[in-house]
Amino acid sequence: MRQLDFERRHRDAWEQLRLLLDDLERSRRKRRHSRDELARLPSLYRELCNHYAIARSRHYSPALEQQLHELVLRGHRQLYSGRGAELWRLVQFIAYGFPRALRRQIRYFWLAAALLALPGLLVGGFCYLQPELIYSVMDEDQVAGMEAMYDPGNRKPGRSLERSAETDMMMFGHYISNNIGIGFRTFAGGMLFGLGSVLLLLFNGVAIGAVAGHLTRVGYQDTFWSFVSGHGAFELTAIAICGASGLILGHALIAPGQLTRLDALKRRAREALPLVMGAAFMLLIAAVIEAFWSSGTAAVEIKYGVAGLLWLLVLYYLGFAGREAHGTG
Repeated sequence: MRQLDFERRHRDAWEQLRLLLDDLERSRRKRRHSRDELARLPSLYRELCNHYAIARSRHYSPALEQQLHELVLRGHRQLYSGRGAELWRLVQFIAYGFPRALRRQIRYFWLAAALLALPGLLVGGFCYLQPELIYSVMDEDQVAGMEAMYDPGNRKPGRSLERSAETDMMMFGHYISNNIGIGFRTFAGGMLFGLGSVLLLLFNGVAIGAVAGHLTRVGYQDTFWSFVSGHGAFELTAIAICGASGLILGHALIAPGQLTRLDALKRRAREALPLVMGAAFMLLIAAVIEAFWSSGTAAVEIKYGVAGLLWLLVLYYLGFAGREAHGTG
């Protein structure tokens, strides 16, 4: 593309960003105004950085490069100063930092996902074919409680009878506590040379599979699967990510290389931390869906449709977010 065509195509976006930066720099209540405009500023700034890189790679005129360079510097000052910087860094991390960090550690993730999914599929199949096997995983009271939770006659599927009267907001708090607890224990288990993470992944996989197989056999499949399929996209994936983080720690302790185990642990912990933070964000979303959507009264077909979209969203986000603008990592 010739420089003139390039300028004509993108000048409106540059002018929009310039006017926004002028307004922010002149505002006496800069911080408040920056928060109001923050939703527009990051996208305009990312687009400008891309245009600046293109202009330099195509050796456009020094005047154009200088103009774009000055805008880049002004935008950087606005985004990376004051309170807006913290929010902007959070947006950056969620938008592409977390999925890129996960893709760099993808082998640990696939191993953790296998440790969670394969026992679940195996035990679930056996519990479906052999009904008595569920009592090898749970006692009779636990099985009865699980059946009551997913009985089609339960007004709030997925909730025990003693919790059926609690508000969605109260259940949101309960799910947050439960989900974060599972995720943190799975991650922290890596400190036992990875063995704790492995055992917790296996245990959760067996428990989930056993419940799924049993409830499907007794005819509660629509109640159960329509409840878990929506938030499961975020919750199960996040648990696997926490397990991957624990495996990273365990690998550092088992095979520190030329480093001491403590130094190796510190180094690998810096790689695992973004995964744990991202998984916590996903568990938060899972709790929102579980509290306010999964136990709702929408038709089963609608719940399955929403669940399919959520799974596609999670797969696309973790697999592709951040590739175009920030490399292919």
